[in-house]
Parts: sequence; C-alpha cells; structure tokens
Amino acid sequence: MAGHSKWKQIKHYKAATDAKRGALFTKLIREITMAAKMGGGDPAGNARLRVAIEAGKAKSLPKENIDRAIKKGTGELAGEDIQEVTYEGYGPGGVALIIDAMTDNPTRTVADVRHKMSRNGGNLGTPGSVAFMFEKKGQLAIDANRYSDEDATLEAALDAGAEDFRRDDEEYVVTTDPASFHAVKSALEARGITPTDSEIAMVPKSTVPVTGADVESLLKLIEALEDLDDVQKVWGNFEIDDAELAKLEG
Repeated sequence: MAGHSKWKQIKHYKAATDAKRGALFTKLIREITMAAKMGGGDPAGNARLRVAIEAGKAKSLPKENIDRAIKKGTGELAGEDIQEVTYEGYGPGGVALIIDAMTDNPTRTVADVRHKMSRNGGNLGTPGSVAFMFEKKGQLAIDANRYSDEDATLEAALDAGAEDFRRDDEEYVVTTDPASFHAVKSALEARGITPTDSEIAMVPKSTVPVTGADVESLLKLIEALEDLDDVQKVWGNFEIDDAELAKLEG
C-alpha cells in the first residue's frame, strides 16, 4: 500500500498486513521468482533481483526459500507459470489506484480484484486510465533521528545520484531513477547511511487529499486488495492528514 507519504502515513496500518507472514512470504517469493525469470539468477547483474532478495531478507525470508525461488525463475526447478498483470481503477475519495499482481490465472485474479473493488467503494478501470498519473521511481526511507545532520545526509544522497530528497517528519525520503536505485542505495550504505525501507515505487505526480469517511473506506479497500494472494502492491495518489489518521487510531 502506498500513497504520497508512504512510510509515515501507513506504517501503523501496514503492520497488520505484514503480520500475515505466510501470505507475505508468498508475495516475496513470487517477486524473486519473476525477477530471476526476467533478468537471470545472478543478482550482481540483475538489479530487480537484488532488490527482491534484499526485501526478502528484510522480512526474514529463509535463505533456502530465496534460493529455491531463484531456481524456479531460471528454470532449474519446476514451478508455476506466473505472469505479471497490472490493474487500474479508482477508490473512495477519487483516489487513483494501480494494482500490481502476479498470477498463474489472470481470469481468476481480475475477478477477485473486481469483487474487492466493488464491495469496498472502488471501480476497476481500463488499462491506461490512471497510469499516466504516476512515475516509476526508486524510493528509500532514512531515519532522520539516527542521521540528524540533514545537510550531511542530503549531500550524501545527492552525491550518490539521488533525484530528490525531502524530509517527512521523522524520515528522509530519497527518490532516484529506477536504473540508479541500487547504485544510490549502495553508495549511501558505503557512507554509513542505512535506509530503513527501500523499493521501486509508482510515485504519484500529484496527490488527492482524502478526508472524513473516505479515509477509512480507502484504507479498508487497499487492505482488502493486498489481502489477495495474487496482489503484490497497491499504489495510490492519496494524501491523508495526520489528524485524519489520528481519528482512526483514537
């Protein structure tokens, strides 16, 4: 689940989804398998695979699961015929949504996605209906309390090749071109700066403020979509004020 202010706004909500470890592991394994299928099994020459392996390790995915997923992707082991599919649509409050999935049965998956959308105040759109509102970017979150010298962190990020750097409450968010994502991350780590989270994201070009009853409805829809086994990520162009989130938590 991701909006404009990804790490700050949804951390409390995302934790509940991540706790479903079996489902989470399935999603991580599928991404590793697809990355190996698309770019080969050597992470040194496959940036997507490097990111997928790092994400798996960050969530304590066992090494044997990672190795097996890579071998399934390269064809060394038999596996499902998984393909990538992307759906687009709108959620409560007029929020544009991009839903990335991996499936061995697209007919089943689109039916599941349409069902969750219709039951939770969303509408499935046609290909291209909202994709133009987003850009694919690398994003890294850095703990601003741990690295309290903002100017030094900014300088390190820009020296590493980052496109953008901003502070988001207790975190810095570093944005990169997808092709240089891993190089920027490695350069920051070489300078002793370890991101708390990192991913290739669909970043909205502009955001829609969500308020009132639409906040809970939107978050319920996103959670329902991400609960689907085939859905990997849900991206949205929403922005929710802290006060709105506090109402849910209170």
